[in-house]
Amino acid sequence: MKKILLLLLTAFVTQFNYAQEDALVFFADKEGVADALANPLTILTQEAIDRKQMHGTPIDERDVPLNENYKTEINNTAGITVLAKSKWMNAVYVRGSVSSINDLLNLEFVTEVEFADKDMNFKKPSGQTPDKFIVENQQSRVEYNYGNAANQTEMLSVDFLHENDFTGEGMVVAFMDGGFPNVMSNPAFATLRNEGRLLGTYDFVERQENADGTSSHGSNTFSDAAAFLDGEFVGTAPEASYYLYVTEDGDNESPAEEALWVEALERADSLGVDVINTSLGYQDFDDSDYDHRYEDLDGQTTIGARGANHAFDKGMILVTSAGNDGGGFTYVGTPGDSPGMLTIGAVDSNGNLAGFSSIGPTVDGRVKPDVMAQGEFAAIVDRFGNVTFSNGTSFSSPIMAGSVASFWQARPQTPNNEIMQIIRESASMFDNPSDEMGYGIPNFEDAYNALIELSIEDEMLENNFALYPNPVTTEVNISFPKRYTEATFSLYNVLGEQVKKARISSQNNQVDVSYLSAGVYIATIQTGTEKTSFKLIKK
Repeated sequence: MKKILLLLLTAFVTQFNYAQEDALVFFADKEGVADALANPLTILTQEAIDRKQMHGTPIDERDVPLNENYKTEINNTAGITVLAKSKWMNAVYVRGSVSSINDLLNLEFVTEVEFADKDMNFKKPSGQTPDKFIVENQQSRVEYNYGNAANQTEMLSVDFLHENDFTGEGMVVAFMDGGFPNVMSNPAFATLRNEGRLLGTYDFVERQENADGTSSHGSNTFSDAAAFLDGEFVGTAPEASYYLYVTEDGDNESPAEEALWVEALERADSLGVDVINTSLGYQDFDDSDYDHRYEDLDGQTTIGARGANHAFDKGMILVTSAGNDGGGFTYVGTPGDSPGMLTIGAVDSNGNLAGFSSIGPTVDGRVKPDVMAQGEFAAIVDRFGNVTFSNGTSFSSPIMAGSVASFWQARPQTPNNEIMQIIRESASMFDNPSDEMGYGIPNFEDAYNALIELSIEDEMLENNFALYPNPVTTEVNISFPKRYTEATFSLYNVLGEQVKKARISSQNNQVDVSYLSAGVYIATIQTGTEKTSFKLIKK
């Protein structure tokens, strides 16, 4: 009997030691840190340096690549495969036997091992990887109507941004998804390709430039921001520039995908990317030992959340889908739980909550999702160039990401945290957020006016007069430079006829224009011999 028990115990221990596990392996240090920080062009592009300087974002040790010799030594260790790396965390994501991973702690440069299986159980369920895009892949068979396609843009008042020439031009956006087949031939992206605004592609799973990946999910989500079919479909940032990254492994679902996503974030940051779209989320995996529990979704624990927090700190705006678990796990997954993420839930064409949209709050009580956009019956362009409709927060996210890029173009020097807060404050439920809808549906016309007010406060009050809002509906406000307290305000129509004259002061700085006809006017502000003129648009 003792022999049988000993054999069973030996077999059990042997199975444990050779079972395949995933883990983060953290390094003690980096090489050449001082030289790299003294010469940042050796580790970052000029575009990335310029963006960081504009926003006052520090270039620090996190930007220095990890020690490739350490990574190579880990990868050459018997029983270990390195799947991803992170300079921000100074770690590699590995797969191997439990004993082999634990043995890495004997290396002098390894400081810590963090297993993806938080409890290190021995349950190893089998079965096929479920289709995480099941909601999105159920396309609605509806005859395309441009009015419906416009709805997702007009719902957010992004058409106002476009009408004022804020279409994402000069902004750089990276999409991280499962695959982008036909992007190089799809007519919806012809303008993008012809103008050289598709800046690069990379598949972090297969380690290759080709980004076809394992699904067309990325092509579909990408269309909501970047597609342009004259007279049929316009994305929310049709003139932005883009990188496309595959981080999703369609054959497997594991935290390795989170690590690949972080690696892609780091590359995006080094290339000067402004906005990230992630129509992905993680909570349950093929191996249930790795599943994220609700208590893990505190914005600080998962690999994805930690990476997102670093990316936010580095100055980018990250936009992600809340998830389609409204009828299952219920809550927003990761990296959407990160406080550095703008997490997007889904509504229908009337602005009502879509039943599949994941809800909040986070386990630590923060509002998630942040804001909402159309994700039910959302218009997309499929991989073959056909305009159709689909469902999922995967589409509300890129609709919002493109909107953010177009909005940020209006004042790119504004830091990411201020841009995100202005968007939240413009939303329909900001004063009364809910677990289901977060702060509600943003209004980018209101956000733009708030941004202009911010720019006035930050840049113009010292030396110049300024008018806001512009375009104006009812009242125009005049900001005074510090050296003046009184002035004369005059307004002229396009024929040069004076239609308004008023004495204004720094304490009485509003002028009623509600009675004027819509059109273009010239406003002048005179103080003594000095006169300043503005073009004012009355709506």
